[in-house]
Amino acid sequence: MTVARSIVLFVLAALAEIGGAWLVWQGVRENRGWLWMGAGVIALGIYGFVATLQPDAHFGRILAAYGGVFVAGSLLWGVVLDGFRPDRWDITGALICLVGVAVIMYAPRAL
Repeated sequence: MTVARSIVLFVLAALAEIGGAWLVWQGVRENRGWLWMGAGVIALGIYGFVATLQPDAHFGRILAAYGGVFVAGSLLWGVVLDGFRPDRWDITGALICLVGVAVIMYAPRAL
């Protein structure tokens, strides 16, 4: 159950961080205004909170592993919301990152 909880928290963190950054991007680069930017800042704050809910107590491990989730999630976000079409190297890189997440977070460790 701990692994499932961790994965759900990584997905929620990615939605908050990537969504928040996208909202700020839309506000600034697409001239959608302060409401979009403000919503983005709030979502980024939520991301910071969600990351603290991970069952592992090591900040460095959580953030390092989350980096791989962020990479894959960002590409997926671009596909869904911006019409981005990743090439095989984007997909290969994202898969490598996700393997890194699995090794960092879920490899068996001696207690």
